[in-house]
Parts: sequence; C-alpha cells; structure tokens
Amino acid sequence: MTALRAFLAALLIAAPALPAAAGTAPEETARRAAAALEAAARRLEAADTARDRVAALTETIRAYEDGLSALREGIRQAAMREGEIHARFDARRAQVARLLGVLQSVQRAPAPLLMLHPSGALGTARSAMMVSEVTPSLQAEAESLRARLEEVHILQALQETAAEDLRAGLAGVQAARAVLSKAVADRTDLPRHFIADPERMRTLAESAQTLESFAASLPEPETAAGGAGLPPAPRFEAAKGSLPLPAPGTPVRGFGEADAAGIARPGMILNAPPRALVTAPCPGTIRYRGPLLDYGNVMILEPASGYLLVIAGLETVYGEVGDILPAGAPLGFLGGEEAAAEEFLLAAGASGGTTGQETLYIEIRHDQVPVDPAEWFALKRE
Repeated sequence: MTALRAFLAALLIAAPALPAAAGTAPEETARRAAAALEAAARRLEAADTARDRVAALTETIRAYEDGLSALREGIRQAAMREGEIHARFDARRAQVARLLGVLQSVQRAPAPLLMLHPSGALGTARSAMMVSEVTPSLQAEAESLRARLEEVHILQALQETAAEDLRAGLAGVQAARAVLSKAVADRTDLPRHFIADPERMRTLAESAQTLESFAASLPEPETAAGGAGLPPAPRFEAAKGSLPLPAPGTPVRGFGEADAAGIARPGMILNAPPRALVTAPCPGTIRYRGPLLDYGNVMILEPASGYLLVIAGLETVYGEVGDILPAGAPLGFLGGEEAAAEEFLLAAGASGGTTGQETLYIEIRHDQVPVDPAEWFALKRE
C-alpha cells in the first residue's frame, strides 16, 4: 500500500494534469456558422423576388462567405483541441497505463483481502487511512481522463456534422456566384457618368509602362446626356478612416513596403480567401476595368473629383467604364480554388487548416499622388 500511495502521489502531483475542458468554443462557433449558412440559403431563395437582385445576391454571398469562414474556424478549433488532447495522452501514456493497472488490480482484489494487513489490526487501520486519503485523488484523475475522452468523442462528432454543413455551404455560395454573374449581366438600371471609347482604353492599357502613368493618362470624362456628375470631394473625404475593405481579408503589406523581391508599391495588399467577392467600398464611377500590366484585372473607380481608387488582382470584373456604382456594389471575384470539404478537413487535422490565400492590391491616388490607403479604411488596430 505504501508503494501504491507513493506512485499515486508522483502521478497526481509531479505530473502536470490535463487542463480543464476548453468549454464549447468549437461547438458554439460551428453552431452559429451553421445557422448563418442556413440563413444565407434562405436569402438565396428570396433573392429572385428582391427589388434589387444584384444587391440581394451580393448580401447573400457575403453571408455565405462569413458563415463558411466561421465554420472553417470552428473545424480548425475542434481539430486543434482534439490534437492537443491526444498529444497530452501520448505524453502521459505510461502514467495513464499504470493508473489503469492500479484501478484494475484494486477492482479484481477480493474485498476481504483489501481489509487485511500482514502486520495485524494496527497495520489494517493505517492502510485504511492511506486508502481513504488516496481514493479521492484517484477518483479525480479517473474522472479527468473520462472527461477528456468524452470531449474527444464530442469533437469528432462535431467535425462530422460540420463537414456536411461545409459541403452544403460551398455548393450554396457557388450557386449564388453564378446567379450574381447573370444578374449583373442583365442589369440595365445603373446610371452612367460618361460613355467610354473601348478602343482608346485598350490602347492606353497596352501602352502603359506603369500604373502611375496609366492613371495619369486616363481621359477626363465628359458627362453624357442625362448622366450624373461626380460627388464633391468633401463628401468622400468625410468618409476617411471608415471605408470597409473591398473583400474580407487581412492586410499583409502596407504603403510603400517592399515585398520579398524588393519591389515597393504605393498601396496596400490584403490576403483574402480564394473566390472572395470584391465590392465597392464607396460610391464611384468606373474609370477603367480590365487587365493592366502585371496587376491582373484592375478596377479603377473615381469616388470624387481628384481621387482614384485602384483595386487590382481580380479574376472576374463586372460593370462598364462610365457606370456609377453605389457603395457595396459587386466589382468581381478573386481567383484561386476553394478547397473542397474533404481537402479542408484533411488540412485541418494535419496542420490546423491552413488554406491558400489570394492577394488584393488597393491604392488611392489624390491629384495623381498616391496616399496611404490604410488611413481611409476601417482596419482593426492592434
């Protein structure tokens, strides 16, 4: 009995105990995400009868993107938590095995023998006192192990359920993107600021040496008959510091910061999910849309006289030069391939769910001079 007591003391005191359960953070995140995806599916059904289908579909895709992002995060949390528990079990495998052996030997021993001691009644009494001291700790350790095993089962069940929600969400957002593309193509209600000469714009883009030279060479638009003019600059300037980012993402390179190749650009770069919807952060007139230099597809908006907003790196672009877009209007989609549900689940289990990201370049120019775009957008400050 003395050896048993020494062993349990070493196990329960010297060895670090498994931490308490992390609560229901993964479950709660996944539950809320599933509810958001269900709401997005209902929005997609209702978009057909919406007065402004483009706006309704844009909101639907945003809801899908938010729900999918939250669901992926819930799956990551569950996979990481399960991995943490397994790692701790592996680290204490020998101790746990010895604990189970003690429990089994105690359970198998006949009750009368447990009450006897070779040294007689005094030894029996002392042994009883030792057992009474050890039993609560032994029970607590056993309960801790049981709770961790139950948590592993819950996390595994969560990941199986979330996988189905993930598949449904991916199918839903893909359908919404297709419907949005058709709705944008069919749209005829956008006001026009001016009518552009497509051939002239193409020539300017092909002959441009830099983004700066191209922006400077854009012809001054003449307001078309019945067209709307640009808003005054003070109205746009009043929004400084509060503009939403054009896509859900994280800034990874700021104004004038050099990249790995040593190239510094006067703009901001976001990391964003593949196939993310890009929207107009403010009202503006499309001054250019299409391929340009090595920027991929570029959208240049004029939100006010003297200002240009450059958004580059899109795979798909919407609208026509001269269109006046409201804030939140869809500009297009980023490229890349979304990981299928099975691929994401494998990545989550193996490495925390890291998936490929696309980059979006944002530049703001005032009187042809680049300004720091971070000062215009509502970024999370650390």
